[in-house]
Amino acid sequence: MDAFYASVEQRDDPSLRGRPVAVGGSPEQRGVVAAASYEARAFGVRSAIPMSRALRLCPALAIVRPSFEKYRSISGRIFDLYRSVTPLVEPLSLDEAYLDVTDNAWGERLGVSVARRLKALIRESEGLTVSAGVAPNKFLAKIASGWDKPDGLTVIAPERVESFLQGLPVEALWGVGPVTSRRLAERGITTLMQVRTAGREALQQAVGSQADWLLQLAHGIDERPVTTHREPKSAGTERTFPRDLEDLDTMRTHVSAMAETASQWLDARGYVARTVTLKVRYGDFETVTRSHSDAPTRDAAAISARARLLLDRTEAHRRRVRLLGVSVHNLQAGTGAPVPGQSSLPFLQ
Repeated sequence: MDAFYASVEQRDDPSLRGRPVAVGGSPEQRGVVAAASYEARAFGVRSAIPMSRALRLCPALAIVRPSFEKYRSISGRIFDLYRSVTPLVEPLSLDEAYLDVTDNAWGERLGVSVARRLKALIRESEGLTVSAGVAPNKFLAKIASGWDKPDGLTVIAPERVESFLQGLPVEALWGVGPVTSRRLAERGITTLMQVRTAGREALQQAVGSQADWLLQLAHGIDERPVTTHREPKSAGTERTFPRDLEDLDTMRTHVSAMAETASQWLDARGYVARTVTLKVRYGDFETVTRSHSDAPTRDAAAISARARLLLDRTEAHRRRVRLLGVSVHNLQAGTGAPVPGQSSLPFLQ
C-alpha cells in the first residue's frame, strides 16, 4: 500500500488531501512518525523519525493520531481480496504481502494482469492506491514494488532480470542495512555487480555466514516460496517517555509492566520463550540491548525477573533513560515452567 496510514487519513478527511501529513505521536510527548504522506516525504519526513524533527523539516505538517483498529479493518478487507484471487498470500505487515499468482482464480496467464485487476479493485472498494511488483521471485518482486511509487506497477520479466540487476546498489540486497553497507563499502563493494566479483573472503569478513545468501541474490536467485503462515520469531513492547527517567525503581516498574504484556501475548498464542531482551535508550540517544536465555517460560514473574536483572546490567542507575523496551525471543509452542530467579545459561550481548 502507498503511505498506508497517511493515505487512509487523507481519504477520510478531505481537508488533509494534498497536504503534508504525518501519522504518529505528539512532538511534545516525544512521539515518532508512523507514516508520512508523499507530500510530507518531499520535505524529508520519514517514518520512525521523531515528530519534533518532522515539524522542523516541515512546519506546515499536519499531525494525525493513529487509528490502528481502522487500519487493521481496512487491511483485513484488502487481504480478503488477495485471498479471493490466490490462496498463496504471505503477509509481511498490515500493508504489504507477497502473492504467488502462478495459478489464480481469474485464470490470468500473466502476473501483470492480476496486478492491474487487484489495483483497480482496491481503488474501487477502498479508495486507496497500491504499488505492485511482478517478478520471477520474492527478492525481485519486493524491489519492483517500490520502484515507481505511488500507484506503481513494475514488471521484471525473466529476460530483463540481468539488465535490471546491473543497475542496483548493494543496499538493494536483502539484509544489507546501514551497518553492513558500510562494511561492504570499506572493502570497495558498493554495487550488486561488485558483490559478484568480490572475493569470498572479503564478503565473509563483511557479512559472515550471509556471504553465500548475498551471492545468490546478486545473481537474481531466490528460491524461497510464498509461505501462507510464518511462526512469529519475537514479540515485545517499548516506550519512549515524555521526560527522561532517572529513578531506577520507576524504570523497574515500567519493565515489569512490559514483561506482563509479553507474558499475555505468549499465553494468548500458546508460546513460551527462552530469551528475554531488554532495550535501553539513554538521554543522549545511545541505545543498548541486553539478552538472557534460560528455561522456556511464559510466566510474567519469570520474564520480569530476567528483564529487571538485565536492567541492573546497564548504566540506567547512573544515566537518564529516554526509552525502555522488553521483548521475548526463541519462541516455541508449549507450557514452559515458570522458574523465576533460576538461571543456567550465560548472559548474551
